Amino acid sequence: MPRSNAKTSARRPLLLAAVCFGLLIIAPVCSAQDFPSDEQIRVQAANLPAAILVLKVVPTMNTPSVRAEPAQKLVPPSLPESKAIGPIKILGVRVMPGTRAQLTWRSSAMGFGEVGAPVTVINGKLPGPALCLTGGVHGDELNGIEVVNRILRKLDAKTLAGAVIAVPVVNVGGFQRNSRYLPDRRDLNRYFPGNPRGSAASRLAHGFFQSVILGCDYLVDFHTGSFERSNLPQVRGNLRIREVLEFTRNFGATTVLHSVGSHGMLRTAAVEAGIPAVTFELGAPTRLEQKEIDFGVRAVETLMSKLRMSSSLKVWAQPQPVLYRATWLRTNQSGLLISKVNLGDKVQSGQPLGTVRDPLSGAESVILATLPGKVIGLALNQQVMPGYAVYHLGVESSEAEVMLSALKPRLLSRGAADVEPANSMEDPDPDEDEDVSDVDAER
Repeated sequence: MPRSNAKTSARRPLLLAAVCFGLLIIAPVCSAQDFPSDEQIRVQAANLPAAILVLKVVPTMNTPSVRAEPAQKLVPPSLPESKAIGPIKILGVRVMPGTRAQLTWRSSAMGFGEVGAPVTVINGKLPGPALCLTGGVHGDELNGIEVVNRILRKLDAKTLAGAVIAVPVVNVGGFQRNSRYLPDRRDLNRYFPGNPRGSAASRLAHGFFQSVILGCDYLVDFHTGSFERSNLPQVRGNLRIREVLEFTRNFGATTVLHSVGSHGMLRTAAVEAGIPAVTFELGAPTRLEQKEIDFGVRAVETLMSKLRMSSSLKVWAQPQPVLYRATWLRTNQSGLLISKVNLGDKVQSGQPLGTVRDPLSGAESVILATLPGKVIGLALNQQVMPGYAVYHLGVESSEAEVMLSALKPRLLSRGAADVEPANSMEDPDPDEDEDVSDVDAER
C-alpha cells in the first residue's frame, strides 16, 4: 500500500471521533433554537397586543403607503339652528353658549415659520345671527385690524345675542412684512373661494373660506384704499341683491356704494355662497387713523344693534345711510400730484381738485371735477403715471335712484365688455379691479 493511503487510513478514526465530539457539543444549541410548534405559536399570538398583530396591514410612519391618500376634507363650521341656542363647532372646537374662545387657523400652504391667524369666537348666551368680521386680508391695511380688535374688547358673551366670529388679521404673512400681498406676491383677495389643488394663494383662500367663512350669516370685510390712496369710510356691496341691500341699511349714516365686486374677492365669494357680505373701506394703508377707526367701531356697533345682537344704540346725526353714484377721475400725464382738496370736501363741476407737475419738463396739468359731488376717495400726494386714479367723486342719491341705476341693463358693443362709461356707477375701482399679472389658470 502506498504511504499516502496508509496515512489516510490512519487518520480516519481520529476524524470520526472529532465529528462525533462536535455533534455532542452543537446538539443542545440547535435544540434550543428550534422553531416553536404550532401550539406555541397560537399561545403567543393570543397574548400579543392587537396593534402588533395588524402591523402587516396598517402602514406606520416608517412604512410607506403604496399610493397617496386624499387630504382630509375640511369641515365647515357648524352653528345652531336659526333663533336657537347651542354650541358652535369651528376649527375642531365646541364653543358653548355664553363663552368666548381664542382659536388659531392654520394652513399647510402658509410659509415656513408663519404663525396662524387668530380667530376669536364669541357665542352669545342669547339666540341670534352669526356675524363675521375680517381684517388684514391685505396685510398693510391696518385700520380694519384695529376696528375688529376694539369691537372684540367691548363684547360680552353673557349679553350677546347670536355670535361674532372675528379674524383681525387674515393675511398674517403680509401683515408681518407690512405688505399688501402674500409671501408669493399674490393678492389673496383675488382667489376666494379658492381651490385645494391650486396655487398657494388659492389653497389658503380655500382653507379659510371652508373652515371659517361658511359659518357666517353676515360678513363685513374691512379694507383701506390701495397704493397710497385714502377712502372716506364707506360700505360697498352689490345692491342688485336684495339681502345685501337690506344689510347695507344697518350701518348708520355711512356712505354706501353699489359695487358688484371682482371675481375672487372675499365678499363676492361669500355672496355667491348665500352670505350677505360687504366691504367696509376706511382710510389709507400702512397707518392707523384714529378718526376712521372710531367711525368704523361706531358703524359696527350700530349694525349689531340693528341686527338685535346688542342693546346699545348709537345715535347718528343722519339716521339713514347716504347712498352715492360715483366715478373716478384719472391723470393724463405723469409727474408729482399736489392736491387742493381733502376727503369729505364738497366740490362743484369744473372746480380744480389738484395739479400734476412734471419736474423734468415743467409740464403741468390741472385736474377738474367733472360733476358736483363729494370727495369720497383720493390719492395722497405722490408721483403718478398717466391713467392713475386720483379722485373718487360721489353724488348723493336716493335709494330708488341708486337701485334704478344698478338694475338698468347696459348694451355694450361687441368686444367692448371691459369698457365702462366715465359716469357709470360701476366705473372700475382701483381698490377692487387691480391688474394682477401672476394669477395662474388654476386660481
